[in-house]
Amino acid sequence: MTRMPEGTFIKAGGVRYHCLEMGSGLDTVLLHGGGPGCTGWSDFGQVAPLFAADRRVVIPDILQYGKSEKCRITGPMWDFHAAKTVALLDALGIGRADFVCNSWGGTIALNLAARYPERTRSLVITGSMPVFYGPLAPLPEDGRRGRNARDRYYGGEGPTREKMRDLITRLEWYDGSRLPEETLDLRYEQSLDPRERELAAMSDSPRGDWQDLTAELGRIRAPTLFMWGREDAFLTPDYPMMLARMVPRGNLHVMDHVSHHLQEEQPERYHAVVAAFLADVARQNAEQE
Repeated sequence: MTRMPEGTFIKAGGVRYHCLEMGSGLDTVLLHGGGPGCTGWSDFGQVAPLFAADRRVVIPDILQYGKSEKCRITGPMWDFHAAKTVALLDALGIGRADFVCNSWGGTIALNLAARYPERTRSLVITGSMPVFYGPLAPLPEDGRRGRNARDRYYGGEGPTREKMRDLITRLEWYDGSRLPEETLDLRYEQSLDPRERELAAMSDSPRGDWQDLTAELGRIRAPTLFMWGREDAFLTPDYPMMLARMVPRGNLHVMDHVSHHLQEEQPERYHAVVAAFLADVARQNAEQE
């Protein structure tokens, strides 16, 4: 993994974000997932330098994660995150952006695209769950597998390095033997943050009201690519196929021998597919202008 660039703290919408920036070019925002100890760099550090070769890459820690503010959220959670992310774009001087996202971050971006279409050039959504049902079968653990994993990780004797290894290799990586020790350390050490542990002890109560985004998906006009691991431990590929049909300009790419964190486990392959999609979006926009 490339050495993490120095971050900055940015006030936006009354809260404080921690952000990393790399490269120059079209504004591209990377939004990470919601697992214990996740940060922008832990989830995208493997692939961010590839995108930064020809893009301005912005990597925030989502609110309640990493070094960003551990604020309490009330009301609909995805509406809250979308509004604050737009405030962050304003603070960074970004008008429109491409969003490349994993899991939790992808649901934020989908809602943002529905509610603030003028701020979204395109979406790449990796392993996200914006609706609470599947096309073929009930979702694993009624869609609560991630929340249940978080509760188990922080429960009992509390966080340990081996519990973090088990969580990542069981739920996020297809081939756990390839998990870098550096990534494991980043996740484990961040999970020990006192404010993150305090939020985890409250289960879902400080994270806002859960929202199903069925109605919002049909309003998204941005080109959208759903990136999925064939062996995803949370949602099998029939689920993103359903999502791709719900989003008017939805597309789906399923990658073999990866699970939930494609961008970490196979960064070069992930970048190749996503970069081709983003280049096509840029080409179409140039032709229309």
